[in-house]
Amino acid sequence: MMRFPPATLSLLLLCLLLGQAPLGRPQSPGTAKLRLVGPGNRPEEGRLEVLYQGQWGTVCDDDFALQEATVACRQLGFEGALTWAHSAKYGPGEGPIWLDNVRCAGTESSLGQCGSNGWGVSDCSHSEDVGVVCQPQRQRGYLSERVSNALGPQGRRLEEVRLKPILASAKRRNPVTEGAVEVKYEGHWRQVCDQGWTRNNSKVVCGMLGFPSEAPVNGHYYRKVWNSKMRDPRFRLKSLAQKNSFWIHRVSCLGTEPHVASCQVQVAPARGKLRPACPGGMHAVVSCVVGPRFRPLKAKSGRKEPRAEEPRVRLRSGAQVGEGRVEVLKNRQWGTVCDHGWNLISASVVCRQLGFGSAKEALFGAQLGQGLGPIHLSEVRCKGSERTLGECPSLDGAHNGCQHENDAAVRCNVPNMGFQNQVRLAGGRSPEEGVVEVQVEVNGVRRWGTVCSDHWGLNEAMVTCRQLGLGFASHAIKDTWYWQATAGAEEVVMSGVRCSGTELALQQCQRHGPVHCSHSTGRGSAGVSCTDSAPDLVMNAQLVQETAYLEDRPLSQLYCAHEENCLSKSADHMDWPYGHRRLLRFSSQIFNLGRADFRPKTGRHSWIWHQCHMHYHSIEVFTHYDLLTLNGSKVAEGHKASFCLEDTNCPAGLQRRYACANFGEQGVTVGCWDTYRHDIDCQWVDITDVGPGDYIFQVVVNPKYEVAESDFSNNMMQCRCKYNGHQVWLHNCHTGDSYRANAELSLEQEQRLRNNLI
Repeated sequence: MMRFPPATLSLLLLCLLLGQAPLGRPQSPGTAKLRLVGPGNRPEEGRLEVLYQGQWGTVCDDDFALQEATVACRQLGFEGALTWAHSAKYGPGEGPIWLDNVRCAGTESSLGQCGSNGWGVSDCSHSEDVGVVCQPQRQRGYLSERVSNALGPQGRRLEEVRLKPILASAKRRNPVTEGAVEVKYEGHWRQVCDQGWTRNNSKVVCGMLGFPSEAPVNGHYYRKVWNSKMRDPRFRLKSLAQKNSFWIHRVSCLGTEPHVASCQVQVAPARGKLRPACPGGMHAVVSCVVGPRFRPLKAKSGRKEPRAEEPRVRLRSGAQVGEGRVEVLKNRQWGTVCDHGWNLISASVVCRQLGFGSAKEALFGAQLGQGLGPIHLSEVRCKGSERTLGECPSLDGAHNGCQHENDAAVRCNVPNMGFQNQVRLAGGRSPEEGVVEVQVEVNGVRRWGTVCSDHWGLNEAMVTCRQLGLGFASHAIKDTWYWQATAGAEEVVMSGVRCSGTELALQQCQRHGPVHCSHSTGRGSAGVSCTDSAPDLVMNAQLVQETAYLEDRPLSQLYCAHEENCLSKSADHMDWPYGHRRLLRFSSQIFNLGRADFRPKTGRHSWIWHQCHMHYHSIEVFTHYDLLTLNGSKVAEGHKASFCLEDTNCPAGLQRRYACANFGEQGVTVGCWDTYRHDIDCQWVDITDVGPGDYIFQVVVNPKYEVAESDFSNNMMQCRCKYNGHQVWLHNCHTGDSYRANAELSLEQEQRLRNNLI
């Protein structure tokens, strides 16, 4: 094939005059988008295509070798290339052949920095389209695969999809699940012709709208309604349907696409614009199946409903509904998924399995926090038709070089329930804080008002921030006199709000019927401060199990501990300083696996000085230590104040930020951990009065929810404990959400357990 000689000055001028890039620099670095078109379940290999002037085209295999493939793979977010493929191994492409005789040194950051013949200058055919095979590992800085990155040539013009309800019953539903398909094309809504419409098309549309699957529709009935409107002169449908600008001519999907723009879409008929776009047809009608979490609550019936099988996959630490770190249940234990080979197709299988729509983003590199415990899966290869992630081929993550810094996550499409329009914040210094105002029905009229702050806490604030689309709550504020509510909305219209933390809206939480608040307006209105990231503290269960032992400690060495209430009540009646107390001692290591630093609720000016131990307490009760009978009755207890909340250790490459020395700032940095050694005061449970037997040893971090976290379900750790009167054994130590599909207690159930109400 022909090579261009070195460019002379005249040739450079000619190229500039013709608007063509000079040799060796086809475009500015980083402006060319690349994609691989090939097997849908292997995102790291396929035909190499380049986006130029709004159109995708291919690359010729002339002079293409491993160093060119390496540059392309790195630009696509992979660590490097394994090999390349010539002669259209992944099938011939369509459209222009944008690049030929590509020549890279191998150090470039994008294919646009390599030399070539120039854009569109090629003597190749599509039988010479080059393909590449990249290493499946993603680069550390490559964050996610989004739908916008996966769109086809129509992606710039096909923007959104919606359902226009036709039947009266469909109009009353929330969310809307059935209606005519409308596609936003170049800023205008069009209807889609039903000729050639399939259930696969419906599945893609439903997935985009947040629904896990599609349902059959009564086509004969909708045809009658269509024909009736076509004959009725009161409707403009007949005149509109005759215009091609009213229609999308044809859509053909496989059913695995994340977006309609990834399907084959024909906007107008192939032969001439004068040909009707939908002759004899009507609009395509779709019916979607709503996920369990978004279905209306049914009134309780007398008969017992069969319990639905718990999914073996879950999302953790997401700021919004339908997003989070992916965790799967295997061998009765929850573990994470490695991001090697993770893509939108596999992420969509997870989303649909959980009752959401298709995935809009597949995230890599623990973007939504690192997990603990095993890494169950790696190299997940879903085709898109699977009902569960367990049906997809995969490898064992533990033997594939994966670390928790490679934990995969997803963001799913969720239905538009309209809840975001029923709450707002007022008076704050930023859009993320303020007095909470809700819209409720009062005497048959919908009106805005405030929420009573009696019993207002972090659970309620979390639901509010999530309903607003603002992520997590950083503070639940009870006294909001310094924030001005919206004029006309100062009156309290909701009181007694009690949320479990999983609700989609405040309106779904338990609350009083008639409003009953200790203050009607002003100071008593509830407020929130929201944030898009939060810490997540998790106890190292294995370390507790390995370090537990008994000590008979003389009373003469326990004066300070007694002063800080670290001993059982019976110690008050002993003959001090004679005698001893039997202590179950252990070390604890508390990780911050979230995406924000864990900081005390109050500043240093509010910390309490404890003279006996000569230190400040930034949180008065940081952890609860309890010994319970097997039925949950408390037989011994202890507690630990956060006298020194600091970064004891951080992983390599991460700097310690918090240290208690010299009255320093306290906290735990993201990715670091705070260690309480077994030999410091109060790091125990006093079991002097406990007889031999089998027990449950329990540790709860941040027990009063004083500091907001992204996930409270992993704050409790439990061990089985055997005590024979002389020795103690701890075994099967695990965090509260580590085992079984139904292991997670609701926050209300956990609170009862901690308070010994079971």
